[in-house]
Amino acid sequence: MLRKILCSTNACRLVSIRCTNSRGSSLDIQQCNVIDYDDPQHLPQPEYPMRPNEPLTTRKQRLIYQSRKRGMLENDLILSSFAAKYLQNFNASQTAQYDELINGVSNDWEIYYWATGTKPAPPQFDTEIMQLLKEHVKNVERVQRLRQPNLH
Repeated sequence: MLRKILCSTNACRLVSIRCTNSRGSSLDIQQCNVIDYDDPQHLPQPEYPMRPNEPLTTRKQRLIYQSRKRGMLENDLILSSFAAKYLQNFNASQTAQYDELINGVSNDWEIYYWATGTKPAPPQFDTEIMQLLKEHVKNVERVQRLRQPNLH
């Protein structure tokens, strides 16, 4: 029953599979149905859950952790050193802007390209925090950022 439903939606394709033994000679050909769905035109991005009642100190601690664990080393180094240098002095509005910047973007490469000036930041993310991050990336002081700063 399920096979009939799935195959009726044009998602079922007949595929031939050739089995070989360890010597590379063909053993037999089997035909089987493979369920394959077409990719949608647009994949929805999950929304980051906002935390409106989160205390500012808790939010800053969370952002320090999230700045260190980005999934790509370039942003780990940039954002962790940025957070260590500036986050403690941010007010609630600046902290919210930084939170939206690092958690509202689904692709970390975008943050990297915007911070390094490779791509222009969209107006939504082109805030005072982004300008401060761009200055941080320029590294006018020539600070070595070979590893993440220590946690206090």
